[in-house]
Amino acid sequence: MKHLLSLSALMASLSALPAMAQDALRIDGLEVIGAPVDGKMGFQPAVTRLAQDIHDLDWLILVIITAITVLVTGLMAWVIIRYNAKRNPKPATFTHHTPVEIAWTVGPILILVLIGAYSLPILFRQQEIPQADLTIKAIGNQWYWSYEYVDEGFGFDSYMIGAPATLTAEEEAAGAIPNRLDDIMIAKLEAAGYSRNEWLLATDTAVVVPINKTVVVQVTGSDVIHAWTIPAFGVKQDAVPGRLAELWFKAEKEGVYFGQCSELCGPAHAYMPITVKVVSEEAYEEWVGKAAAEYAGTPQPLTVASN
Repeated sequence: MKHLLSLSALMASLSALPAMAQDALRIDGLEVIGAPVDGKMGFQPAVTRLAQDIHDLDWLILVIITAITVLVTGLMAWVIIRYNAKRNPKPATFTHHTPVEIAWTVGPILILVLIGAYSLPILFRQQEIPQADLTIKAIGNQWYWSYEYVDEGFGFDSYMIGAPATLTAEEEAAGAIPNRLDDIMIAKLEAAGYSRNEWLLATDTAVVVPINKTVVVQVTGSDVIHAWTIPAFGVKQDAVPGRLAELWFKAEKEGVYFGQCSELCGPAHAYMPITVKVVSEEAYEEWVGKAAAEYAGTPQPLTVASN
């Protein structure tokens, strides 16, 4: 009888593994942070040092080009007013002005040196891959992403919720059409822990990473060129077939972050989103155990009550 109970418990636990892993993916309390907002301008919130560097560099260049625009517009207005034919009937005959020529040569040089001195360390920080706490391989396919947790020994495919591969026979029988938002798709989003606001952004499986850990993503493609991008992390890397590129990030805030394939890769390019969930170390370890059981078939310890 004890053996029968143990076998029944094992079968029940194995049949529940997909639901267990998906529950782990839908971690309660996570705020949607990295997502586009209708009608808004500007960057998504920066949650990595790399993204904050990009924001700071953008602000520096904005200040510089604004100052240049104001200066040049002011000089043009002054010349138009001061040296028009009415106020200056006898035009000047000089051909050059050495101090002015020195100024407009030295000035741009100093500006470019300033921009270079600020931007090059940012570029080096992006391109110099540090020692990884977690390594993930992202493979671009037409039109979904495959992920391999290299150190953990498992992987999975990630499709946009509503993509043809995510529809069940019951949903198709009810009239669901792939890549079209309707009541069935809204219910499907809500069942996965999202809302209709995350339509075209949410995936059936998400990349889950721990907070404040260095994550190295190895990026490649299986067919055509794709690109793995998360704006809130400040990362973007082409996925080129036959080549293995790397990017890295260290997320500093728990939450849900979205990205998109950023290289035109075919007719369903618009339906190839990326979902990353940043969680606590404890939640990550719990998710890894359940995900390994589902995706790698690694059995989890079971507690079976005896008679």
